[in-house]
Amino acid sequence: MTAVAGQGNRTVTELLSVSDEDTDVRWLRSALQTAMVMELATIPPYSCGLWSIVVPPQAREFHRTIREIIFDEMAHFGLVGNMLSAIGGVPDLSHPPTYPGQLPGGVRPELTVSLSGLTTKSLGMYAHIEAPEDQHFPESAAQETYPSIGAFYQKISRTFERCRPELNKGPQLEFPLSGRHGTGNDIVVMKDLDTVLDSLDIVMEQGEGTSATPGNPYPGYEDELAHYYSFRQLELGRKLVRKDGEWVFEGDRITRPKAYPAAEVPAGGWAKDPRNKPEAGSEARQYLDWFNAAYSSLLNSFQKAWGTTDKATRDRLVGDAIQAMADMREYARLIMAIPLKAGPGNYCPEFLYVPAGH
Repeated sequence: MTAVAGQGNRTVTELLSVSDEDTDVRWLRSALQTAMVMELATIPPYSCGLWSIVVPPQAREFHRTIREIIFDEMAHFGLVGNMLSAIGGVPDLSHPPTYPGQLPGGVRPELTVSLSGLTTKSLGMYAHIEAPEDQHFPESAAQETYPSIGAFYQKISRTFERCRPELNKGPQLEFPLSGRHGTGNDIVVMKDLDTVLDSLDIVMEQGEGTSATPGNPYPGYEDELAHYYSFRQLELGRKLVRKDGEWVFEGDRITRPKAYPAAEVPAGGWAKDPRNKPEAGSEARQYLDWFNAAYSSLLNSFQKAWGTTDKATRDRLVGDAIQAMADMREYARLIMAIPLKAGPGNYCPEFLYVPAGH
């Protein structure tokens, strides 16, 4: 799909380098396109961790924590896409993130995002993605020179307030999620500036928390924390508690569930790994292909939904995307149970996008 003028891909650093006085609707379109793909980029790694849990009912709290974060990210993706369409932009999903790689837009360039099963390393990566600006990681001595996702969204919010662009220019998606996943998680139409600003607050506060509390202000369950703190609890294996006026990870122990040893997906997928390339016609190759087809269907359905003015067609396409997500979960668990040909570990979903018509 042809990009709208002024909507080209730019890094977050480039976008943040523009002074607030010089940002405009063209800047917003570029920023929101980057933000939408950035939200999408978090879903594959988190999903691989979730799907690798061998017996989810025996790990209810652990499973629920990651699952609710994924639904939050899906809501953020939808909300940001609606903002972009509302101001006359064209949400473009034809070049989704690839793995391993950096986050879209150059956010946290020191971090390589990969796909694998649940491990201490992957949980640390999830926390690193969601970290507030004042959090630092040992592997990133120069991290303070790079902006956080929160800083980027704050600038988008300020630009909306200052420019007050005309809204409702393009098609928008609607889908209720708050009933099962917490107040504020509905994908709603950006009908006015207050809705836009409230939605941006949800995106920022669910990820990083607020200055007053690490809690998620829009919880899907009691005492749900913001994403960063949720992932740090799981990584460190200790609950976050208040002690002597400070929040510390010194509470009850959290037991990590048994997970399939899904190995990190190589660049370009398993076909690029000479030792572990699945044979044509094998179960592994079949399930990987089915998964990639479902993932591509998901993206294509959202792309088409944002491109049609007919509400009934949009709703049907959103339903198609939801079915594709269910199919992906089924295929992923089949994939992760299959050992690599040469090891070590098992196969992991590739999240390779196949353009429509290929």
